[in-house]
Amino acid sequence: MTFRIGIAIVAMMASTMSIAFAQDSGEAIYKAKCQMCHGATGMADSPAGKAIKVKPVSDPEVKKLTEDQMITATKNGMGKMQPYKDKLTDAQIKDSVAYFRTFLK
Repeated sequence: MTFRIGIAIVAMMASTMSIAFAQDSGEAIYKAKCQMCHGATGMADSPAGKAIKVKPVSDPEVKKLTEDQMITATKNGMGKMQPYKDKLTDAQIKDSVAYFRTFLK
């Protein structure tokens, strides 16, 4: 009986961890922290993005940025964008940038 309870607890913990990892995916982070300005598809077509004149992912200046340059910009801020180095982990920043870069295609 105790063994079964132990297995049930481990299974619950594993499923909770999976949910936590899913919530920390690049897409989830992007939607929570970036989408309000960069837009749902990176086109900066949100009211906030338009107001502060965020460049869309289709802009040649954005397209030429490397992944490392985007990570640095996210960490330290760029233009009116606030820095996220104290708000997100390096892994979260990398994952959100990787998700944003899917819009480059």
